[in-house]
Amino acid sequence: MLKVSDLSAGYGRTAILDGVSIEVEEGDVVTIIGANGAGKTTLLRAISGLVKPNAGSITFNGENIAGMDPADIVGRGLIMVPEARQLFPVMTVRDNVLMGCYHPAAREGSERRFEEVLDIFPRVRERLGQLAGSLSGGEQQMVAIARGLMACPKLLMLDEPSLGLAPLIVQQMFGIVDRICAMGTTVLLVEQKAFHALKIAKRAYVLENGRVAMSNTGAGLLADPHIKTVYLGI
Repeated sequence: MLKVSDLSAGYGRTAILDGVSIEVEEGDVVTIIGANGAGKTTLLRAISGLVKPNAGSITFNGENIAGMDPADIVGRGLIMVPEARQLFPVMTVRDNVLMGCYHPAAREGSERRFEEVLDIFPRVRERLGQLAGSLSGGEQQMVAIARGLMACPKLLMLDEPSLGLAPLIVQQMFGIVDRICAMGTTVLLVEQKAFHALKIAKRAYVLENGRVAMSNTGAGLLADPHIKTVYLGI
């Protein structure tokens, strides 16, 4: 479904990614882990069209989308839920969620999809009339993912969905990610909570200093001595 080959990208003269290659098969949860500054968010931003690659290719459903306009990438069903939620705090929860179907490609069937999304997030349904800025961090993250689902994703990219959340909410969040995949949406997950992320991943990659240092199944990386020491604290 998604194939990133020898991708290099950065900001101005600052190189962040150096020859990164990953693959995401349809129906899978694929996880990318790594330390702060490893290039995880830059990779998602490059796939989304927000950062222009310096070299390499990004193929989505057989089409090279490297350097394509972000709105056109969204229209093809490749959706990113950004780090730190980035909601509109003075708009209602309902309006924030419905912003997900702003692109014309996502408008057909949006009323039915709205109800399906609220079934996944009953807490969001309870908060529809509130301002998004009045919600807790966990509730805001649910709204952000709900907004992403309203965009009718074929592949949903999640950037640090557990960031700043209490441990109990973190467990709930990973359960939601698993459920989204089980319902037929492919997921590419960037996450620092390596244990939870690897546990649900079909395939996983480790980014270190802008390069893929390791790749394996999620279970394979969980059992790897280097991952246990560096990322799991075992």
